Amino acid sequence: MVIIVAALILGAILGVFIFIPRHPASGHSKSTHSSANSNKASKIYSKDEVTLHNKRDDCWIIIKNKVYDVTSYVEEHPGGDAILAHAGDDSTEGFYGPQHATRVFDMIDDFYIGDLKQ
Repeated sequence: MVIIVAALILGAILGVFIFIPRHPASGHSKSTHSSANSNKASKIYSKDEVTLHNKRDDCWIIIKNKVYDVTSYVEEHPGGDAILAHAGDDSTEGFYGPQHATRVFDMIDDFYIGDLKQ
């Protein structure tokens, strides 16, 4: 009887490891994400083109000559409408300000759409 109970417990523990998906912190999703980003063809946008996307419902920003469509993030932005201060413009200085936690440096890649024309 003890062997059967031990086998059931061991089976339950193994089942948890097999059927529960891995947490993103395991590093697997990050490497998948970065390879997906590197495979994405980079589009080039002019400053004039970026300037047109300067509203709450159509918000692009420039950070270090890279263009990001952050429209879907505007309402979630912890700093409220501060993200709109440079909508359609260069947000590099504000992005690297002391108010941002280091996690934003990983998050921003999700919004990358191309590079700024030099």
